[in-house]
Amino acid sequence: MGITLVSRRCLAMAASLNTMAWGLEMKSLRTVLLLGALQLAAVGTAFAQSGLDQVRAAGVLKVGTEGTYAPFTFHDASGALTGFDVEIARAIASRIGVKAEFVEGKWDGLIAGLDAQRYDAVINEVSITPARQVKYDFSAPYIVSKTVLVVRSDNTSIKVVTDLKGKKAAESLTSNFGQLAQKYGAVLVATDGFNQSADLVQAGRADATFNDSLSFLDFKKHRPDAKLKVAATDPSSDASGVIIRKGNPELLAAINHALAQIKADGTYQRISHKYFGEDVSH
Repeated sequence: MGITLVSRRCLAMAASLNTMAWGLEMKSLRTVLLLGALQLAAVGTAFAQSGLDQVRAAGVLKVGTEGTYAPFTFHDASGALTGFDVEIARAIASRIGVKAEFVEGKWDGLIAGLDAQRYDAVINEVSITPARQVKYDFSAPYIVSKTVLVVRSDNTSIKVVTDLKGKKAAESLTSNFGQLAQKYGAVLVATDGFNQSADLVQAGRADATFNDSLSFLDFKKHRPDAKLKVAATDPSSDASGVIIRKGNPELLAAINHALAQIKADGTYQRISHKYFGEDVSH
């Protein structure tokens, strides 16, 4: 009887210990699950802070730019980074509530820097093309470039692009402008760039030259006495936008809203006239 009673008591104690151990295991499991849930929540918060949230948390909008492409992005005589795109970037960042921080790089690797997450956006007169839109998102266009046909100020024989047939066009032989001139039946006079082309047209050694409207406006700003005018504009145009990585709709919306704001309050027009002498948004 005594032994049986002791055995029963031992069994009871063992059962009790097992129950306690099981309870401790459950508490430990609940603790692990709770910690896991907290970690997942933290990770979820980190993912939620991508794009616009991260930009605002950092207090800066990191912008990729060349720094060697006047008048869009270049260094002035003092060495400071400036230019049309640089000022537009600063205005956009200001409307988002942060500062613009620029990361300079060569054009060939500029857009690829988005993939490497070196910056949040590229603002460097990047043309909006279907091929780029497959991989990246663009803001609404903020600058539009047209192809213009430039002639001497006293030229009256060329009024439309088709008047170029049989005339001499000063162009780089491998450029898109050279191909366009040939399309309209022009005879090419080889040059190394727009400045040389402009000089040949002024000297009467060529009748006209195709070029980018923005480049011509910049040229006229620095050489207002040049005896040149735009005779015609090719129907095609090239719009540029702010380019960012896909999957950041909030950041894209904020950039578009900022662009709308700076156009509405006159900031865009002021910057545009400073560098080109007119509104280049359309």
